[in-house]
Amino acid sequence: MRQLQLLLVLAQELHFGRAAQRLYISQPALSRQIRRLEEQWGIPLLERSTRQVRLTAAGRALLPRVRDAVAAGDALREAVREQERAAVGRVVLGCYVTALPVITALVERVQKQLPGREVVLREVDFVEQFRALLAGELDAALCYGPVPPGVQSLQLATERVVVCLADRHPLACRMSVTLAELAEVPVVGLSPDVPEGWRAFWAADPRPDGAPVAYTGHTATTFEGSLAAVVQGNGLRLVSAGCRELFPRPGVRYVDVADAPPCAALLAWAAPRRDTPGVVALRRAAGELAGRGAAAGGPDALWWLGIPPVERSRNQEPVFKDHQVVDHR
Repeated sequence: MRQLQLLLVLAQELHFGRAAQRLYISQPALSRQIRRLEEQWGIPLLERSTRQVRLTAAGRALLPRVRDAVAAGDALREAVREQERAAVGRVVLGCYVTALPVITALVERVQKQLPGREVVLREVDFVEQFRALLAGELDAALCYGPVPPGVQSLQLATERVVVCLADRHPLACRMSVTLAELAEVPVVGLSPDVPEGWRAFWAADPRPDGAPVAYTGHTATTFEGSLAAVVQGNGLRLVSAGCRELFPRPGVRYVDVADAPPCAALLAWAAPRRDTPGVVALRRAAGELAGRGAAAGGPDALWWLGIPPVERSRNQEPVFKDHQVVDHR
């Protein structure tokens, strides 16, 4: 079935490089799988040249059946997963950090809607956040956009984007910088398995003035992994403003980026799972939380507290330390 899925994407793109990017695999691995499929069936499916890829007559004739088989297989797997979840009564939510008040609030709301259902929290990295969604391993994920094709989302909040720099960097003492001022500092590289659109957004690539973006040779998949490279003075990372509270670390500074577009905190799910009970409950719970803070408007770096800004302003602002919320009242 996996080879049929690869063939279907390749037939849509007619380009090994673009198809490999969509599938989050290397181009040689994609080519090998297609060759194996052709060997198993005993017929050529593609005409290959240095300039283009085309379906053979046999490939074109079989494509509708391949499409039907993939759709049937996806439907069967989804039905099996839904039966498994129903049998054990689980809703699986992915997130970068599990110990957040907003996640506790989501869990409580889901459990009220689905009594007896266990909500399982699974920490995910920059690759798994979308791959696990599309593979049906998660009901939904709490993450940052943009999302890849096949994933739908509900916006919970927006945040300003800040730059994470080594504290010894000359720009680290500034209150604010521009993207042009960061042009000479390479961005800590992320794994090629991270969706291309997500990698580009979090590197501000391309820059507003068209300046090229340089990357380090790292292949980070987590914030902590990229933070280690920043501490060593190897580059910068653009991150959400909430990281100031969530990831305070010796040796780094977070500086506002005046002209960076805001980022969006999302509840995301695979499109085919939109109307399953677990996703419906999570969407409803997330909508309640997002709606409570909507009246304040504007970026909110502390949305993860699960408390509307108007309520937080009545008391001294909480701070986040050692994965606990401490309210100084």
